[in-house]
Amino acid sequence: MSWIKTISFENATGRLKKIYDKVTGPDNNVDNVLMIHSLRPHTLVGHMSLYKNVIHNSSNTLPKWYLESLGTYTSQLNECDYCVQHHSKGLERLLANDPKLFSEIMEGIFKNKSIPSFDKKYKTGFDYAKKLTLSHTAISENDIIELRNVGFDDGEILELNQLVSYFNYVNRTVLGLGVNTKGDILGLSPNESDNPNNWNHK
Repeated sequence: MSWIKTISFENATGRLKKIYDKVTGPDNNVDNVLMIHSLRPHTLVGHMSLYKNVIHNSSNTLPKWYLESLGTYTSQLNECDYCVQHHSKGLERLLANDPKLFSEIMEGIFKNKSIPSFDKKYKTGFDYAKKLTLSHTAISENDIIELRNVGFDDGEILELNQLVSYFNYVNRTVLGLGVNTKGDILGLSPNESDNPNNWNHK
């Protein structure tokens, strides 16, 4: 499951057990990316709060499928297969009514290029994600101006920044501790976007 010790749902007690109860999926499954925090439960609280608000909060104005696309793309750039598997499954679920768009996005992600079917605004968001992930010291105010010029407002730019920054964080958590998908149920995500405190994956 990982290169460090973790505590399973069955063996969890105290505060960890209470947190696990909030994040479980079917049959009390806890994703390995969350279980990796079990020796320091307070970091799991921080991780879930950030994750839920960056991707699964109804106050975001960018479409959730676009945020999932950017997250999958960032994970591919970082060669984080764990997150690519999880979030491409989540993206497939979100685009169940548009399988053609899903296929085009995944083809673009795996070829490490912009997505042909996206308009200029969304393509520029992908360019920003790539630069922030692979060449972050080269980011300048001009990159923000370019995002504005294609139609992103400053709140949406913040959403982009936080989404890409979150995935760089979680990719490095996974890769740095050897987290794998063994035992995970791929593609689950928290419910009830209007409630930032609902972390349940069922």
